[in-house]
Amino acid sequence: MTTKGSGDWAEALVAEFLRKRGYRIDVSKYHCRFGEIDLIAHDHGTLCFVEVKMRSNLRYGLPREFVTYSKQEKLRTTAEYYLATHDADAVCRFDVAEVYADKDRTPEHTRIEYIENAF
Repeated sequence: MTTKGSGDWAEALVAEFLRKRGYRIDVSKYHCRFGEIDLIAHDHGTLCFVEVKMRSNLRYGLPREFVTYSKQEKLRTTAEYYLATHDADAVCRFDVAEVYADKDRTPEHTRIEYIENAF
């Protein structure tokens, strides 16, 4: 599976995970000139900008460690643009979804750690 294919798979898995917990998914793969946000969802009145990170091993660190300060700034700028262009006036937060999967992406060996208000 390609890196893009793996990322798409992880994002779809997280979207389903969130739906089961009562979230409403508004946008998947939001793109603008400032960057990309993997998922934009509502959680009981809170607009959540979700960054999805997947790893099959921890050799290079936890997935959350790859949401660097620079990446956070890019996500904030992208979220500001989204809010401005969608006339959205809501409480917002930035979440990180860590997807841990084996190299074959088998569902029984996959787990999601969801971090609300990650930054």
